[in-house]
Amino acid sequence: MTTFDFDVIVVGSGFGGSVMTYRLAEAGLRVCLLERGKAWPPGSFPRSPWRMRTNFWDPSERLHGLFNIWSFADIGGVVSSGLGGGSLIYANVLYRKAAETFEPEGWPIGYHDLAAHYDATELMLNGQSYPFQADPANRTDDHHLYNVTSKTRAMRHAAQLLSRDDPNVEFQLPKLAVTFANPDSPPMVGEPITGAPPSLHDRGRTRLTCQLCGECDIGCNFGSKNTLDLTYLSAAMQLAQPPSIRTNAEVRTFAPHNGGYQVHYVDHTAAANGDPSAPKSSELEALPLTSRFLVLSAGSFGSTYLMLKNIDSFSHVNRQVLGTKFCGNGDLLTVLVRSKEEQKKRGRPRVLDSSYGPVITSAIRFKDVEEGELRGYYYIEDAGYPDFANWLIESANPLPLFKRALGFGRVWLSRRLGFTDDSDISEEISRLLGDCRLSSTSMPLLGMGRDTADGTMELTKKGRLAVNWNMISSASYFGKVRKSAMSIARVLHADFKENPLTYLSRVITVHPLGGCPMAHTSDEGVVDTQGEVFGHPGFYIADGSVIPGAIGPNPSLTIAACADRFADHLISKARADGLIN
Repeated sequence: MTTFDFDVIVVGSGFGGSVMTYRLAEAGLRVCLLERGKAWPPGSFPRSPWRMRTNFWDPSERLHGLFNIWSFADIGGVVSSGLGGGSLIYANVLYRKAAETFEPEGWPIGYHDLAAHYDATELMLNGQSYPFQADPANRTDDHHLYNVTSKTRAMRHAAQLLSRDDPNVEFQLPKLAVTFANPDSPPMVGEPITGAPPSLHDRGRTRLTCQLCGECDIGCNFGSKNTLDLTYLSAAMQLAQPPSIRTNAEVRTFAPHNGGYQVHYVDHTAAANGDPSAPKSSELEALPLTSRFLVLSAGSFGSTYLMLKNIDSFSHVNRQVLGTKFCGNGDLLTVLVRSKEEQKKRGRPRVLDSSYGPVITSAIRFKDVEEGELRGYYYIEDAGYPDFANWLIESANPLPLFKRALGFGRVWLSRRLGFTDDSDISEEISRLLGDCRLSSTSMPLLGMGRDTADGTMELTKKGRLAVNWNMISSASYFGKVRKSAMSIARVLHADFKENPLTYLSRVITVHPLGGCPMAHTSDEGVVDTQGEVFGHPGFYIADGSVIPGAIGPNPSLTIAACADRFADHLISKARADGLIN
């Protein structure tokens, strides 16, 4: 009987890999998780320009940071490298794919197949809706900090106005993987979090409830986000037989081996820790590991790239469908600026304060109906940003800043020359800052929905990943999202700004999907409806690459629910093999 190093090797720690790791270890399997990036405990995420400049992933250039930026001909992508995968930099939204959209959109599984798994993953990620109250006059105590989120109130106001003419418009407060309140307690800013599993990073460190700082997308330094490392993986490390978690472990090859699988990975630890004598990435020796089962969870870009690189070892995979059904989940970024309370030219500014609160607090859902039939839904969400970005926005408007600086200079000079003896310059400093209208009345809008999953992924002659996808076949969809975003800007009396890249028919996605699609047969997909690769028993793919088309809302929860479903199937096979009781 073949002896393997582990029962299961999991490649990648995103919403597929972390869920699989926990579920399989919980079942009693010996699990090894390989994550190419490093661990990012709360407090370690960079903020200064000096530290941020190296916060990107490109090990060939000795960069072992958090952000992995991909650029293709007509689309770009932003993904994460680190223990916890995309959960480290996502905006926390836990949306379910609408039940009525599975069959019309050609999914090989239905909502009923994922319902229990949605429940399980939502509970594990401690999903909580943003504790917003529409009327700030109701505030009676310190909880009011959540009630006065201006951008949430503006989104609700916009939805109310738009829904008067269109019943297909609905304001929503989706669940977020953020802790705003402890169990059986009201929401409170900056309270120690109770009831969470001890952190795998530092068991003595206290996590705090949401600080409303808008830094979700660059890493939460307070531990307020319920990221995968602080939920699934921390819980896994409390098990009687915890998984072996290896960070800085980048997988290069994998193949069937003696009834199981063999994986070769390189260890970036020395270079990631800043050792100048560490070998270059290309010079690292690949280390072997074997397992009975293999789970590939490196994300849409990563898993598809690895499958294309190693396809010669998997003869039963249909090369015609590998790399197909790619899309960006309809991501479209726009911005509204200089919002006003009234329509008139010099109306009172409507303060949106986009950096106050978590990055996303709310959404407006639009029902996409054509000829009386539901085509799906698309969503426009308030997209905040870190507070320090407000200073950059204000400094990007140099002429008013220069005029205010001249005025302050005159006041300062008059004091130096003795023309005035007023030594209190507080009001002058305040005037130097100006009205801050540009930053306080502007807000990004993140649209997502159902673009066409007709993109393909392939390797170039030099072995690099290429994505062939453009906006043309999805022009109708993007037109609707743009029109709806313009409507939000209109009712908030704001100027509407396009992302300049859209003029070049180019978008940036933070939700890449497809490449190893799920299907009923190998003629249509790479994996079956249980996540197992056709023709290769014991080999599973569990991440965004298996999603067979746009999900509509934020896809993280659906990816996690699929992984939870796939884990059930793998566990049943392991039990049949006698690996567990």
